[in-house]
Amino acid sequence: MFRRSDVPLEKDASARFLPWLIGFMVFLAALAVAATSAVTNLADRWDTGLTGRMTVQVPPPAPGTEDTTNMASRVQTVLDVLRSRQGVVRAEPVSEARMNELLRPWLGGDAAEADLPLPKLISVTVDTTSGVTAARLQDAIGPAVPNAVVEDHQKTLGRFLDVVWTVRMLALLVLGLVAGAAVITVIFVTRTGLAVHRQVIELLHLIGAHDSYVAAQFQRHAMRLGLLGGVIGLGLAVVTLFVLSQVVTMPDSAVVPEVRLALWQWGTLLLLPVITAGIATVTARVTVLRTLARME
Repeated sequence: MFRRSDVPLEKDASARFLPWLIGFMVFLAALAVAATSAVTNLADRWDTGLTGRMTVQVPPPAPGTEDTTNMASRVQTVLDVLRSRQGVVRAEPVSEARMNELLRPWLGGDAAEADLPLPKLISVTVDTTSGVTAARLQDAIGPAVPNAVVEDHQKTLGRFLDVVWTVRMLALLVLGLVAGAAVITVIFVTRTGLAVHRQVIELLHLIGAHDSYVAAQFQRHAMRLGLLGGVIGLGLAVVTLFVLSQVVTMPDSAVVPEVRLALWQWGTLLLLPVITAGIATVTARVTVLRTLARME
């Protein structure tokens, strides 16, 4: 696959450690890319599911109060107000089965038997172009059922999107640091190789070899080590991601949602060794040509 090198770079001590150093950098880069992709996918799913959606909580009357209105009547009153509002596409009470399903991750299998003063929930779908807001719905519901609360999921989603933006910036910072560290490492190893094999390089010049020919020896060596290190780092990252997916993801959990990577995102991860090999190749070539130009 690779032609034999006229410069014995494989015998350099630095060549033993470069793949592992690059592998560690690719490992960090792969984890950063995977984390960003997973969080972005989660944000996209929540954005799709929550756009134009609100929830109305109708709490039961507080003990000792004079409010004798039963829950069914209170819920129906809220439904009548919601359905009469322009811009409200749909308003339906959340069923008991769905409530139990939502409570099961928190209360376990006995959620249905738990005797708790739970509020009734009403799922509301609004036309996002109509200008309907949670505040306007709250003002409409308040006079009929004073302690009913309208929850706008977009506020929670907005805070989560801020977290996603922060994760993306951190991932870009990690990728930048990894790329910079890889370039510096390859430069150091290449210069070391030039110093160690100076006599061989001078001999090649005497027999007519140009600087570009010498640079080709180093760039092939750097490409091979960069590709090997990239494969090592990617392999470790895939194993780590698999273990984390088994440990962190809990079925039916409201605390830790399931996160997945799309096929194209896995493809991006698979390109990391190729990208690393390319960076190592270009860095080695530029370093050799500049160093030889100063030596002449």
